[in-house]
Amino acid sequence: MPTPFDDLVALVAQLRGPNGCPWDRKQTHETLKPYLVEEAYEVLEALDKGDSRQLREELGDLLLQVLLHSELEEEQHRFSMNDVITALHEKLIRRHPHVFGALQKSETSLNANQVVNQWEKIKQSERSTDGRDDSILEGVPPSLPALLRAYQLQKRASRVGFDWEKPEHVLDKLNEELQELREATDHHRTLMAGSPSDQGTSLALEAIEQEFGDVLFTIANLSRYLHINPEEALRKTCNRFEGRFKHMEQLASKSGKGLQELTSTEWESYWSMAKQQEQASLSQDRSSWERNENV
Repeated sequence: MPTPFDDLVALVAQLRGPNGCPWDRKQTHETLKPYLVEEAYEVLEALDKGDSRQLREELGDLLLQVLLHSELEEEQHRFSMNDVITALHEKLIRRHPHVFGALQKSETSLNANQVVNQWEKIKQSERSTDGRDDSILEGVPPSLPALLRAYQLQKRASRVGFDWEKPEHVLDKLNEELQELREATDHHRTLMAGSPSDQGTSLALEAIEQEFGDVLFTIANLSRYLHINPEEALRKTCNRFEGRFKHMEQLASKSGKGLQELTSTEWESYWSMAKQQEQASLSQDRSSWERNENV
């Protein structure tokens, strides 16, 4: 008897079929890429909100992208959705020998860090067997957001001992990188005060970009020591900034002033009120959660 998932796979195939949807039929892996990223971020938004109904919907939209990409491959007789599921099933068993395999009884006391190390060893063995690059850094996609990629690269390198001993050492490195960035910007400012050549200006700007990148890379490393995902932290800060700025826009509109007309004092006052509104909203949400927990 077909399962709901089987019906869903068949539905997607029908959408792509001769009498299917014109929009779905014209899609390719390339045209679908932006939607895959967009749907993943909408899942993150639902998680941030703690909205289960929205999360259920967004997970469905993300699953649709997986089904569409699999259907495109099946049309070319390369693999099917069943092959995807079978490969994942085998991988989960292979990479969890402490749960499903011979190590189940002898290594049930593995802690989370030991499980991660075991996982990496198994992955490295798989890459060697398949003839792929067996670098510890293999598998960190270049297409990741740069801040998240920096975090993942450093996390991988730390597993083989390439790491700082203490968080204080990372802070010292951050101060060092900030000083180098300051020197690069000072050099550019001095250069521009004269009559720089195009090549000299270009080199100075490249130096600033490089030093700025080093600062961000070090911040990503520091976040790892603080057990913070830098991409998550920055994304949430962006959300807070957006919320506060929109609140300031509302306050300015009520005052009858355009944003460009506000003085620095008014901007600061509105920003403070926006932060207070945010804190009040968070307190209300926390109280509501606590009441529900006590029911």
